[in-house]
Amino acid sequence: METLAQLALKSAAAYPEKIAVKDQYRAFSYGDMMKRAYALSSYFHEKGLEKGDRIAILMSNRLEHIELDVAVSLAGLIKVPLNYRLHPKEHLYMLNDANPKLIIGDQLLIDPIGTTIEVLAIGDKYENVVQHNVGKQFLENVEEDDLFAIMYTSGTTGNPKGVMLSHRNMIAGALSLAQVCEVDYDDVIGHVAPLTHGSNFLSHVSWLYGSTQVVFNKFEPEEFVNDLQKEGVSVIFLVPTMVNLMIQHPNFDPSKLSTLKTINMAGSPIAASKLEEALNLTGPIFAETYGQVEAPMCITMMPKKELKSRLDSCGRVGLFVQVKIVDDEGNELKDGEVGEIICKGSLVMKGYWNNEKATKDTLKNGWLHTGDLGWKCPEGYVQIVDRKKDVIISGGVNIYPREVEEVLNLHVGVKETCVIGVPDDKWGENVVAYVVPNGKEPVTTEELLALCVENMASFKKPKSIHIVDELPKSSYGKILKREMRDQHKEVSI
Repeated sequence: METLAQLALKSAAAYPEKIAVKDQYRAFSYGDMMKRAYALSSYFHEKGLEKGDRIAILMSNRLEHIELDVAVSLAGLIKVPLNYRLHPKEHLYMLNDANPKLIIGDQLLIDPIGTTIEVLAIGDKYENVVQHNVGKQFLENVEEDDLFAIMYTSGTTGNPKGVMLSHRNMIAGALSLAQVCEVDYDDVIGHVAPLTHGSNFLSHVSWLYGSTQVVFNKFEPEEFVNDLQKEGVSVIFLVPTMVNLMIQHPNFDPSKLSTLKTINMAGSPIAASKLEEALNLTGPIFAETYGQVEAPMCITMMPKKELKSRLDSCGRVGLFVQVKIVDDEGNELKDGEVGEIICKGSLVMKGYWNNEKATKDTLKNGWLHTGDLGWKCPEGYVQIVDRKKDVIISGGVNIYPREVEEVLNLHVGVKETCVIGVPDDKWGENVVAYVVPNGKEPVTTEELLALCVENMASFKKPKSIHIVDELPKSSYGKILKREMRDQHKEVSI
């Protein structure tokens, strides 16, 4: 394998006049983008930044994300992307942990953090740096196992951890995504999810094909669908929350997705009934992938043509990983038996930055312990049951929240659900459900309980169901079950 910069250089040599990246304000050809990336790399070098030094990036979706990926790779530096939707205190924790030499981004987002780290603000200052250094070409000696990024986990179970990802990790993910999304040389790759995480992995596919990338700075369902058509986007990454908002919008028109070949859907589970609804509206344009920041995107891959017949599965084992299902002692289980999903291979991170204990707890003999429970069939398809930490134990029996959520989502009036376990003196834990209606049809607790009685064993059905306006979510659209449990405690007191 090579480095991301080497791949980008090859695309630029092949397609110097082709548009490499554009947003609502500007567009740069591959030739121009490489000149800008080299200018930035030379600037970093002349400032005294050395191979392995970190640069933090804090801004909303802009095309600078794309050129900075190349510049960082050229200079042998490590990028630390910060999600602009997080709180300044969360940003400060990550900055203190990663200890970058420079922050590049939006001054209005950086000021509230109160850090003393030097800032290169996007806008005039950034552009002056680029223009002053155009024509220079600093290129560091970088190997495929050198670090490219420290990407922080969402911190849903404590402080976020810095995941160390190498060029090898990123390229393995890009090759996997290219296959499952069926990317070709004429594709236009769109970005509306944060370029600090999921969508960034898809951006690296562009360097394999010389694709054009289009960066959108916000997600508003109706406007977004119109923009896709206008820009001719053919491949894009969306989290299930975005898919739900798009297809359930009252003005959703599937015909406006005519340019789309593939929606790579990942980031969190989606109920089988909601996925089937989306497929019925749009046709077979969804390619599903399962992964973690620790193994970007493609632990498993579900091709578009197979998805409708395997709605409960997250796909077959990916190209650059081995996958096993193990029990609590680490023994491999037989096909069909539920255990923890673990994986090993070129996709898997090098470890957690400054966190040896977490690394040892998660990486054992090279195997990444995902914390997800699931089972595997002989053909290599994996079905996720739930997060290991979210399993509800009631009366000594394991109940998987996702199984209950799948049933509740069968109601046509339900938008999304969250099932949690709450302490109970008699049974240990009780099942409690929170449900958000979609406004299409009325939803009552009686109807939802009737669905549960009809579709699952009595001991699994919720002790109580709460109909609410929204569920707590992370900045990446994941439902925060820990926060949901805390909110339930406050309501119950």
